Amino acid sequence: MADRPFAIKRQPGFATIALICFVMLYAPIITLVVYSFNAGSSIAIWEGFSLRWYAAAWENELVQDAAIRSLVVAVCASLFATTLATMAALGTTRTRPYRGLTATYAMINQPLMVPEIVTAVALLIVFAVFKQTTGYDGLGLLILAHTAFCIPFAYLPIRARLEGMNLSLETAAADLYATPWMTFRRVTLPLMWPGILAGAMLAFVISLDDVVITEFVKSAGQETLPTYMLGQLRRVITPEINAISTALLAISILMVTIFFFLNRKKM
Repeated sequence: MADRPFAIKRQPGFATIALICFVMLYAPIITLVVYSFNAGSSIAIWEGFSLRWYAAAWENELVQDAAIRSLVVAVCASLFATTLATMAALGTTRTRPYRGLTATYAMINQPLMVPEIVTAVALLIVFAVFKQTTGYDGLGLLILAHTAFCIPFAYLPIRARLEGMNLSLETAAADLYATPWMTFRRVTLPLMWPGILAGAMLAFVISLDDVVITEFVKSAGQETLPTYMLGQLRRVITPEINAISTALLAISILMVTIFFFLNRKKM
């Protein structure tokens, strides 16, 4: 009897371990979402269903300011990161292999390969020197830090889209005397557009949820929604934090779902 190929799903205890992992991962999140609708002020005692804390978060001026700042930073960072990632993806896929290409991939994806705290400390040192030299400490530095961190997240889906594209259409356009710019605008860009959108949304979610880099780089009065929540956790904890967390979770799930379906679209 021939040996059956190895399959992890057939191993004893696999289903049990997988179930335990899913429970440990998602039970705290489900609990957070449930208690965001708690009518009382306790985060551990259920006192009835209410939208009280969603209304409180919506009317909180500090939450409004932090949310607007988070959206501004996330939109700008995702726009800049996606633009740079698109150029990097074109430069690493629409060229012949050359010595150093692997090193180029490693440099672009560097923020993914090192702990986020290392990137945050490095950015802190660079921006501290910049602030001391120029005296500028505006929101632009935070946007620049988020852009640098989000580039590889935008780069990966765009590069994957380009690598999976059929080059025959671009070749045909060149054979019909289309200029490189016309070929890019009329052929390449429409085909890679789903990858660009997916990369932009992924970068937006990463920037919107970031805490570590923001905490290190931000100046006084530049609280974003995640850092505001972190500050509140050091004081009195109310279900208002649960409500804000649930809203952020819903936005992240929506964006990742759209990202998934965009990436499934055939070339």
